[in-house]
Amino acid sequence: MSSTSQNATVLLTRLLSLKENSSFHLILDSLSQSAHPLISEYIHRLSNNKSHKIIYLSFETINTPKYADEFIDCGFLSCQQIIEKVSHFKDQKSLVIIDSLNYIKNEELTQFIAQLAGPGITLLGAYHTQTPIPISKYQNYPSNEVLLTYIASTIFELHPIIPDSKNDEEEIESKISKLSLPINSNLNSTTFKVILTYRRKSGRSLIYKLQINSLNHEYELWKDSQQEDVVEEDEGLLKDLTTFNLTTNSKQKLAREQVELPFMQAQQSLGSAGGAIVYEFEKDDDYDEEDPYEDPF
Repeated sequence: MSSTSQNATVLLTRLLSLKENSSFHLILDSLSQSAHPLISEYIHRLSNNKSHKIIYLSFETINTPKYADEFIDCGFLSCQQIIEKVSHFKDQKSLVIIDSLNYIKNEELTQFIAQLAGPGITLLGAYHTQTPIPISKYQNYPSNEVLLTYIASTIFELHPIIPDSKNDEEEIESKISKLSLPINSNLNSTTFKVILTYRRKSGRSLIYKLQINSLNHEYELWKDSQQEDVVEEDEGLLKDLTTFNLTTNSKQKLAREQVELPFMQAQQSLGSAGGAIVYEFEKDDDYDEEDPYEDPF
């Protein structure tokens, strides 16, 4: 997996613009970082192109959002009634936003997601990870969070960016769990950290850590302070060892990241063969058409 900032931000932009083939986007938020700033990024990206109808399924929201074309109050509706209401819009491209998946019963969750999804519908659902989990009537059955992370093709795990002066994350999480929100800890900010997991059709998962600024609509690759310290330490060890310059500056690092490697080109050309073994004959190869065991295919 290429971990360049360019690939990560391009993928994020395409997901927010609904240009990637991903039918179910799951947002895992918490008391420390709400899903609303990320949902606003979807709306910002879609506002320039009115190609999708926005349907808002409300379990917690009282007032209709300005961007919603259709608002469905799901507080007193069954799962089947919600599915029937959404089915009226399956003939057009739609983004269905579910403000909280915590209200769906554990035994109905997978069927609810499967019946909502369609060829022209993209589901965007938020799940609150710190909400108490109701007891399921089925013993040893996976929790809602486990089921959702298994079903979703795109997962956004949200975290606040805690200042260095308050870097004791365990203490802050302990206070939050007791509903004692510490002040000046940058909680529920418009700038936050995202762990993005994108699953391709092949089953391969791409995982990136990014920082999103929902005010300026800017995205960049997240670098842990420990990783930066290791890089700086490694380059410090190389300094003054020889008369040659073994370190790299920021411009050289950017140029290195943008180099297209030969094996990436090979994957693009071989991908059209559908996974078959491809062998290219050379001029010195001895190939006998009458011998079946010589056939490489």
